[in-house]
Amino acid sequence: KEYVGYRMHRTLANRCGGSMGTPTRLRGMPSLQCHRLLARRAQETDHQAMKVMDMLELLETPPHAEPISMDDTALSVQAAQAVKAAKAEGIKAELTVELLTREVARRRNFAIISHPDAGKTTLTEKLLLYGGAIHEAGEVKARRASRHATSDWMELEKSRGISITSTALTFEYQGTLVNLLDTPGHQDFSEDTYRTLAAADNAVMLVDAAKGIEPQTRKLFAVARLRQLPIFTFINKMDRPALNGFDIIDQLEKEFGLPSYPVNWPIGSGDRFCGIYHRPIKKVVLYEQKGKRSKGVTGSQYDLNDPILRELIEPDLFEQLLEDVELLEVLGEDLDREALLSGKVTPVFFGAAQNNFGVELFLQEFIKAAARPGPAVTRSGVEVSPVSSNFSGLVFKLQANMDPKHRDRVAFVRVVSGRFEKGMKVKVARTGRVVTLSAPQRMFANERTTVEEGFAGDVIGLTNPGAFAIGDALVTGPTLAFPPIPTFSPELFSRVSCAPSQKKPFAKAIEGLLGEGAVQVLYSNDGYQNDPILAAVGQLQYEVVQYRMKEEYGVDSTLEALPYTIARWVPAGWDAVHAAGRMFNTLVVKDIFGRPVLLFRNDFSLKQVLADAGSKLGELSPYALPPES
Repeated sequence: KEYVGYRMHRTLANRCGGSMGTPTRLRGMPSLQCHRLLARRAQETDHQAMKVMDMLELLETPPHAEPISMDDTALSVQAAQAVKAAKAEGIKAELTVELLTREVARRRNFAIISHPDAGKTTLTEKLLLYGGAIHEAGEVKARRASRHATSDWMELEKSRGISITSTALTFEYQGTLVNLLDTPGHQDFSEDTYRTLAAADNAVMLVDAAKGIEPQTRKLFAVARLRQLPIFTFINKMDRPALNGFDIIDQLEKEFGLPSYPVNWPIGSGDRFCGIYHRPIKKVVLYEQKGKRSKGVTGSQYDLNDPILRELIEPDLFEQLLEDVELLEVLGEDLDREALLSGKVTPVFFGAAQNNFGVELFLQEFIKAAARPGPAVTRSGVEVSPVSSNFSGLVFKLQANMDPKHRDRVAFVRVVSGRFEKGMKVKVARTGRVVTLSAPQRMFANERTTVEEGFAGDVIGLTNPGAFAIGDALVTGPTLAFPPIPTFSPELFSRVSCAPSQKKPFAKAIEGLLGEGAVQVLYSNDGYQNDPILAAVGQLQYEVVQYRMKEEYGVDSTLEALPYTIARWVPAGWDAVHAAGRMFNTLVVKDIFGRPVLLFRNDFSLKQVLADAGSKLGELSPYALPPES
């Protein structure tokens, strides 16, 4: 009995850190006294000994118990190993949480929304310039040129000088990793913009200083507000004749019911625009130009009461600045960040992206005030923390043929929680399919770099093996689903066809363009007409589809316009459609999920059908959500 007890004590002593006693001292000592001696010595040498002491208390043998056996010795060793493993797991968990918290805190994510020609792509280029991602900005022009915007990668974008696709761009600025989602400015691609906003934590609304609030700005603002995003406002093109700053602020409040907080204020406009008054530091910042494609040189900062300003600024502009600053004080001293994050106020910045005026100051203030990646809410109402140990991501965009040589398909994924690692296995929540993410990429327009890891807020490109669809959740832990991304009612409808000899590449083209949401596809319900119907928001979508069919798939397509302008889904299903019977001036078709869709010639036709058969059809929907499975 004494020998077995001695062997057990020596084993425990070794597990606790080595030399805690000698065989001589242990021999002849009562069992309980040996236990306590070992624990006291362990406490002196290892701060974890209290856990061992608790274990020893459990191993003490009462006076009436049987002698200690070799099985008891094995159990004690296992218990000590369990303590050691638990300690290692605890340290690992603490390090993981610390790493996730640190990485998430240094990330910012935003999308830019604007009316066409407000300077969105130019602002994107200049932000990349200050982030060190590029060294020379290619200003967008609506003509062919040797230099093009970095974010415009498609040949049609380069030739027409417009942004057609959403682009994910990543750069680092002063230790902060910024994920910038460049969206199409053209209203024909507003659905693509909406999908992109589903992956954004913030929105930057770009306004043309000469034109103020424009139609597309209104539409995209409504989408951003629907997503409850913090909205920053950048008043661009102050180097051209512009509206009065207070008039623009008044427009924002009247149009959107959104109070404004001017973070800085312009000094002059047009060719007299010479700088800004930056309220956070109460300094006048004057600018010098060093070239449109490089960083502007910022001059010295001056106190507002510095006498030299009267020599540097034209007298009438300086007097106007003093009056404006006095009025600004009425609006309050500091920006209420809580009100910003809840969408109750928008900070306003003035500048000229083309000439780099005010761009870097905007970037600095944005990083300070913008929302960090936060919790996401699933369809069941459960919050997913960005620092969760389980990885989850949202597929918000699919893009085919970014590299035409390889006919690739890329899925853009917003990391929602946890840590993304190259080569990890994830489950597609919709289908249950397990996919290995062996070739993750960070996208920079159509250029790519391999990604080893990512955290909440990052946007990562994944090679799509046909397993992903827009709105999919990728998970490593429990299965979950994020709120679905809706499909909105199109306004133009055309039947598309091709030569019989091109049917095979034609089908592949339709599948590829449909998968990435470039256009909606509907099918006839009569069984005799096999040519699909392309449904679009604007004519430019058709031009892009035909261009891509030709360039990427070698298919010459023909469009036949249909006389319909409104689409409505029938949530009640096919039974309701059959019960309604024949409907005049209405075409019954089905979407890619086989659900009934009614096409109407005009609003009058829609009202007539609702009056005649509304009770049988039930409520019609102007949008549709993808099925849950």
